[in-house]
Order: sequence, then structure tokens, then C-alpha cells
Amino acid sequence: MLWSSGPAAWATITPGGGSGTNTQASGDQKGGKVSATAGAVVYDLSKNGSGASVGPVTSTTTWTPPACYYAPKYSPDELEAYLTPIWGVDSTGYEWDATQRDRYVNGKPYKDFNKDKAGKGYWWDSYVTPGRAGDPGALDCTKEIFWVDTGDAPPADIPQAITPEILAQLAYNEIRVPSTKVTLAPADRTKVNLPTWAWLDGAEFKPVSVTASVPALGITATTTAEPYSLKIEPGTSDAVTYPASGVCEFTNGGIGEAYAKGKADETPPCGVKYLRSSGSGSYPLKATITWKIHWTGTGTPRKDLPDGTFGATQDVVVQEIQSVNR
Repeated sequence: MLWSSGPAAWATITPGGGSGTNTQASGDQKGGKVSATAGAVVYDLSKNGSGASVGPVTSTTTWTPPACYYAPKYSPDELEAYLTPIWGVDSTGYEWDATQRDRYVNGKPYKDFNKDKAGKGYWWDSYVTPGRAGDPGALDCTKEIFWVDTGDAPPADIPQAITPEILAQLAYNEIRVPSTKVTLAPADRTKVNLPTWAWLDGAEFKPVSVTASVPALGITATTTAEPYSLKIEPGTSDAVTYPASGVCEFTNGGIGEAYAKGKADETPPCGVKYLRSSGSGSYPLKATITWKIHWTGTGTPRKDLPDGTFGATQDVVVQEIQSVNR
């Protein structure tokens, strides 16, 4: 069954109404977050990228994770405690108040906040995905608070209702990957027409993952990002890249090859050759890693999500010389 009854763990649902995310996080000994709770969703970040230089991936397509979603928020008593004071405010208007009372109290379609179903289901409401409050899509979840019995799937006509797939997409939003500053040889400055070797330490670029779950429903999804390729953009048209496409693929756990003495006459498997001096300045070399992303979840085998990218720029000084002693 896709929907597990799960524990009636209302403490994890963070009641309070509205579309707030109510995010809380805990940290490890190094200060990095290892878990976080946003609304009804709990994130396990223990296998995510960490450190000051990490950042989120950007989809290579127009797809983005949902800016809002629906998930459990209230027990019957909690919904009553949330709505009753609102109905008592004159500014909401008699007509709206009466419609709301009909919906949740007078049996059109719910009666007395479904108190007879306490412990047998959940009142669902909207949440805004962390970091997406200013996104126009955050306003798409306008469905009125609705009830879902324990073990039932959410209504099919509500595409943003939380499912393992949406959990995977929310986890995508939390993925953090290392900065892509590459190691260069020569390191501090290079020369015109001298092949400059570039590589990334495979130990720093390993798969990362985030697991998202809704304890109240017993569903979970893990989204994993694996480094796939590095694209080098020299920062000037007066340059050639190795390979010619500028895209270096991951092999043997890393990208490129570390320069070693005696390889000055060899063509680097990953690198760049500048054809013109940078003068008194430098060229902004941009290095961007593409990450292949997939997920698995409750009742779902491995499925792909759009590739993600994360890049960084570093300054490269290129000097003009007439000859190079090797």
C-alpha cells in the first residue's frame, strides 16, 4: 500500500494555520545541519553536502520543485482552535463566516470538525516550500482545508498534495553540493599558449543525498545527486579547451588528471590554453559541474529528476612570454 497509516504524530505536524513553513533544524558538531523540519516534512540532511562553499543545484530544464504543497496540519481539535477565533473577527464578514461554519461544522460536507474521526485521519492545509515564499507559484495552493482518512491517498484533483514523488522534489530543493573551484597547473598564473591542466579532487565530489519524510503518513523519499561532468568556460574567446567541447567527464572517481613533472609536453585530458595575455587583469574562468539526480521512495523504484548544475568563477592571470623553458 502506498499510504501507510503511520503514527498519529501531531507533534511533527506543527499546527498554526496559514502557509508558513515553521522550519526548525538541528546541527552536528561542526555546525552543519543534519536534520530539519519544515511544516509536515522532516528532512534528513546527514548525507547532504556541507561546509561554507556548498550551494543548491539549478535544474538544467525549466522544471523547478513545487513552491507550495498540501500536507497534514491539524487534528479535529486543532482545526477548531485555529478557525474559531478567525470567525469571531468582524472583518472576515458574516457571509464568509457562515460559509466556513457550514463547511466545517454544519455538515456541508464536514460536521463538527470531524471530531468523530479523531485519530483516524488528518486535516490537510497548504505549506510554502522553504526559500520559495516570494515565488509566484507559492500562491497556487488555494484549496480550502480538507480531510483525508488515514491510509487513503489524497484527492486526485489536488496535484500539489504530498506524495513520495513530491517529497523527492522537495528533497531536490534541499540538495547542496560542493563549490566547483578547480585545481590548475600552473597554479597562480599561467602563460600564453601553455596548456593549463585542470582537475577536481574526487574525494570532494561524491554523491550527496537528502531524505524527506512525513512521519504522520509513513511516507518517505530519498533524492540523490551524483557528479557527472565539468564544463570549463575560460572567460575569453581567445582560448581553447581540452577537450574541445570544454566538458570533462568524471572517470575513476574524479575529473581530469593532476599535473605531474614531465607532462609539460602532453595534452591535458581536462584543461585550457589561453591565446592572449590577460594584461594587468585576469580572466574569469567558470567551472560548472552537472549532477545527475534520481530518487527512490515509498512504493517507488528509482526514477530520474532533471539534472542540476552548480558553478563557480575563479580568476586566472595569463602572462605573455616569448618562450617557455621546460
